[in-house]
Amino acid sequence: MSTAEKPIRDEPLPDEPLQYDEGYGSEVGVGPHPQPWPRQERYDPRLLAEGDRRNVVDRYRYWTREAIVADLDTRRHDFHVAVENWSHDFNIGSVVRTANAFLAKEIHIVGRRRWNRRGAMVTDRYQHVRHHPDSAALTVWAGAEGLPIIGIDNLPGSVPLEVTELPRRCVLLFGQEGPGLTAEARRHAAMVCSIAQFGSTRSINAGAAAAIAMHAWVQRHAQIPPAS
Repeated sequence: MSTAEKPIRDEPLPDEPLQYDEGYGSEVGVGPHPQPWPRQERYDPRLLAEGDRRNVVDRYRYWTREAIVADLDTRRHDFHVAVENWSHDFNIGSVVRTANAFLAKEIHIVGRRRWNRRGAMVTDRYQHVRHHPDSAALTVWAGAEGLPIIGIDNLPGSVPLEVTELPRRCVLLFGQEGPGLTAEARRHAAMVCSIAQFGSTRSINAGAAAAIAMHAWVQRHAQIPPAS
């Protein structure tokens, strides 16, 4: 396995109590599970005893992290999310959190290995995250997987996302807040899509742009559950 293909594992998870996630307090989630406890292996005895205050949907309450990841792996979508990381942009965490919400197949960090995790609200624990030293390495990986890279940026020559048929299997690539996609990333993209804007601002927040692009993929390809 090449350096570009290795999942990020050099930053251990915080050694914090299992029932708490960053940004959430004791009022969120559920308290200790009433006796008798469920016996299935997916349940975490510590969470059952102390309560589950994590940032997870109710169906995953008291589950171990490994069990949650394994369940998500059975239904992840066919798009990947890649984001350039050259200036420790705080928006990367927001992109990762949104990628978890829309159940991206994998998240790819391009550039610096360490990234600003705060905005992710620890959702990265439930995703598969890979590192690529540069856009060329991402392109090699994506080519081997048969995945076109779709850049998202309002650039001359870009095509409107709103009227573009995104491939089912693809990598959605996002740049940094401000400068957007680097010239190298644009060279490696099979296509660059723009997001329609109607006001006076030159650009929208990078995290918001990523959410719009992922939702566009979901609208085209995801199986939408019926209203409850």
